[in-house]
Amino acid sequence: MTSTPSVFLDTPIAVGTSETKLFADFRRDSHHDKVYLAGRECLGEDGQTAVFPLVWKIKQQIITDPTLNSEYPQSLGLPDFTRRAAELALGRESRAIVENRVLSVQTVGCTGAVRLGAELLRNWCSVSSSWSGPVLLPSPCDDSLAGTFKAAGLCDVRRYRYWDKECQGVCLDKMLEDLEKAPEKSLVVLSASGHYPTGSDLSQSEWKLVAEVLERRQFIPFFLSAALGLCTADLEQDAWSIRHCVSLGLELLCAQSFSHNFGLYGERVGHLLCVLKQDTYLLAVQSQAEKLVQTLWSRPPALGARVVATVLSNPAHLVEWQESVKSTAERSMLVRERLREKLRILGSPGDWDHVTKPGGLYCCLRLSAQQVDLLAKRRHVYFLPDGCLNVSALNSRNLDYVAESIHMALTSHL
Repeated sequence: MTSTPSVFLDTPIAVGTSETKLFADFRRDSHHDKVYLAGRECLGEDGQTAVFPLVWKIKQQIITDPTLNSEYPQSLGLPDFTRRAAELALGRESRAIVENRVLSVQTVGCTGAVRLGAELLRNWCSVSSSWSGPVLLPSPCDDSLAGTFKAAGLCDVRRYRYWDKECQGVCLDKMLEDLEKAPEKSLVVLSASGHYPTGSDLSQSEWKLVAEVLERRQFIPFFLSAALGLCTADLEQDAWSIRHCVSLGLELLCAQSFSHNFGLYGERVGHLLCVLKQDTYLLAVQSQAEKLVQTLWSRPPALGARVVATVLSNPAHLVEWQESVKSTAERSMLVRERLREKLRILGSPGDWDHVTKPGGLYCCLRLSAQQVDLLAKRRHVYFLPDGCLNVSALNSRNLDYVAESIHMALTSHL
């Protein structure tokens, strides 16, 4: 019997991301003092994924509730969840919500929200003029973002300068310069708060300058809100940039994740909201979103969304959850202060004040590529590229070792 060649005969091995390679190197490392600072999860003092007691309790109650069946949720998600998610981002009294011009869709994580938003724009944004971008991403940003937009057919992906390694902060002038040079009606991806991977955010006065350019150049803002509340320990403050743009009358999209601020990682709880100019567009855009969802994931998972909706719908639960979010954010702030103080005591060269600026889970140190490589190979401490790290991965057991390793890398002759 003759056999035909496999249809996958010429399939090449995909090139892994730098993050995937880094984690593989860490797993192969057998050193007992190894530290992985490049993870995505928010960790607690014990080094394990942070658990919110209220969220855990409600999750168990839902799992054991005999009155809940396993039927499919609606394609656009659980209505209680989508309503509360939109209110969390925009505020309960938001004019956009009151005027019924907000599309809310439950998605499979934040990546699912980005993909759905990209598909909506490619298919239905200014159909008469064949809009196709470009998409402007901040540099640096999550490696997967460009691929997500390209997979949706938006292949003209460009970068704007966002972070300056020398000054360890947002390079606002360069950012504005790049935005001014971009074509009108570009899609601009923006971090609402807790920018990944640097943790550097715009101030309110800086956001006003950016918003003025967005409005004047007719850009389409696409916000990423991956950890609302964990940046400044204040939900209102972390959502300020989104709400300000809505107050100006801008149409925008926002991809939300409930992984970090609820500790729901495996549940993949995401949300896409689209603020429209008029309520008359809502039904048409909603119908197209539902049609796209049918081709992407058909129905979203229900458990995590039920947990979030239960917490946000109950005033007592909401207060308790907010306290947990605040405590988690304050722990990250305390870790930052301890790291700065330890580096100061060691006499590490440079100014470390930027380490203690609010930035959520992430922070960036002034480390060269060679120093990052040295830390991994000689000290078994694994950073993201450019010396960025997840500060929640630091705890009382490893902070001194990490600080001493950073000092060694900064003072060694490579």
